[in-house]
Amino acid sequence: MLNIKELLEEIKASPYEEIEISVPHTGLVEFTGLKVGDKVNGPTGEWKEKPGTVLAKLTRERNTKTITASEKGEIVSIRQDLEGQFVEAGEVLIKIRHFLSKEEVIQLILKKALFLFNAPEKAKYYFTPEVDTKIKGSGERSVKVREGLDLFIVSRMKRETALNYSGPEGLIYSVYFHNGDNVDAGQPLIGVCPADQLKQIQEVVNRVQSEWEERD
Repeated sequence: MLNIKELLEEIKASPYEEIEISVPHTGLVEFTGLKVGDKVNGPTGEWKEKPGTVLAKLTRERNTKTITASEKGEIVSIRQDLEGQFVEAGEVLIKIRHFLSKEEVIQLILKKALFLFNAPEKAKYYFTPEVDTKIKGSGERSVKVREGLDLFIVSRMKRETALNYSGPEGLIYSVYFHNGDNVDAGQPLIGVCPADQLKQIQEVVNRVQSEWEERD
């Protein structure tokens, strides 16, 4: 069984992730004057429609595109040697240290502590009407799942098929999609918590919510 409290201590020891910003296609690189240690912002707005801090510009065939920060954080390295150079797609330009938010820590713990039932193929996914009604009325943790339960409807190429649950018995603790979302193969649909671990997991979540200090 995963030691959740030990995992939390590990996250506290390194409360960040380093994000690599690379070029999406070939082109000539021009940096915007940012330096190591500068703070940057990720996308904002209700739908993340406002792009993050502009980090660099990439020009190909007189067409210039901006490269922006994908997360809020602090610049830890810049490939200044690539200034004015023609680079290949995938070349890493900048690394950003993103300090984890309270919600990100909780989600990180849950994805390791819960049993994740993943999408078997790229398609649109829906809960069955019975399960959907129960979730909307009483929340996802009101739904108990067991091996073979008729849980999802999979829609692909205008065809709908049933998808039964396969995994340990427990309660749906987290839902990682919205009905009708296109979900890539291998991405989690739900996180299931065995009933005997529910109290332990909730205690850790409550601890993070009360103790975790957000960083700018």
